[in-house]
Amino acid sequence: MDKQDVGNEGGEEKKPFSIWDLPDVPMGKLPPHLELQRTRVVCNPDAPIHTENIMYSGAYASMGVDNSLRLDHFRDNFRVEVKRLNKEDMEFDMIGIDAAIANAFRRILIAELPTMAIEKVLIANNTSVIQDEVLAHRLGLIPLNVDARLFEYLSANDQPNEKNTIVFKLHVRCKRGDPRMTVYSKELKWLPKGSEFIQESDNPNAKPVTYTSFSSSQDSMPEFSNNPISPTEDNIIIAKLGPGQEIELEAHAVKGIGKTHAKWSPVATAWYRMLPEVVLLEDIEDGDAKELKKICPVNVFDIEDFGNGKKKATVARPRQCTLCRECIREAKWEKHVALRRVKDHFIFTIESTGALPPEMLFTEAVKILEDKCERVISELS
Repeated sequence: MDKQDVGNEGGEEKKPFSIWDLPDVPMGKLPPHLELQRTRVVCNPDAPIHTENIMYSGAYASMGVDNSLRLDHFRDNFRVEVKRLNKEDMEFDMIGIDAAIANAFRRILIAELPTMAIEKVLIANNTSVIQDEVLAHRLGLIPLNVDARLFEYLSANDQPNEKNTIVFKLHVRCKRGDPRMTVYSKELKWLPKGSEFIQESDNPNAKPVTYTSFSSSQDSMPEFSNNPISPTEDNIIIAKLGPGQEIELEAHAVKGIGKTHAKWSPVATAWYRMLPEVVLLEDIEDGDAKELKKICPVNVFDIEDFGNGKKKATVARPRQCTLCRECIREAKWEKHVALRRVKDHFIFTIESTGALPPEMLFTEAVKILEDKCERVISELS
């Protein structure tokens, strides 16, 4: 067989395949299969494909498509849609943004937003079964209901004062003969005038000095006069005391960020996922429709009656899809159902510890990212 006969029964030389041989692909538009690769992650039964983002501006230059990042295009297409908002958490959609930017917000929320947390614990008496170090660590992880923007950072050379330190007192005792008692976070009492513990001195004639020097009481500040500082939750268990056991201590809270220690992180978690897209490639009717609805564990599909006894499966709740792939695990469903993720549409969830509302946390994260960008621009100029 001659080379020219391979794949060509007529013996004529075949013209090389061109992308323009595809029907209805005007200049400046991508053919459907390339547009799918550019904008979607396709979730096959074994693994997802097309997961990478194509950032090169000339990737589709031969087809007249400009893939560069343009500010006007980003400004016109980017939007935020709040789906759920309450005191504890917030769910919103970030549309028209790259995964790197979404991840930047996540990292800032976890590690760079400042809060107040207990850093130093002065223990006068602890006869409980919890060691001093463990007790101090538990106290440090209790979130505090206070806006850290009202305070300054305490550096190594600074003295604790009303502008950089918050002092709490804990003194509980289980009397002999009483049943075992539980110590909750509500037992932490705010000391607006500062520490009450006196520092030890080798000079018996020295004037008594406390561990903090507050020139004014914090409860006189308008921010705290009607909103006293306290833990965000009253029922966080600190310790359990048996008869005759006692805890007496002071806890000093300072300003910090989650990058230093997780106790300063203002979020219980901040995470995102790409918007699920469930597509029915063919009509699924009657018994198959019922079977498809039954195998989905999160109830994504529904059955709609079209009259004349005809029922079809529909995608009713695509946001609930967790990509468990149960609906495409069997080979017979692959030609009926397609699972995808939208690359530039992120469902973002913020769970606050209570120090600040979740919507305020996101606003502060935007400010921090803006400061980072301005710093880069100033260094380049």
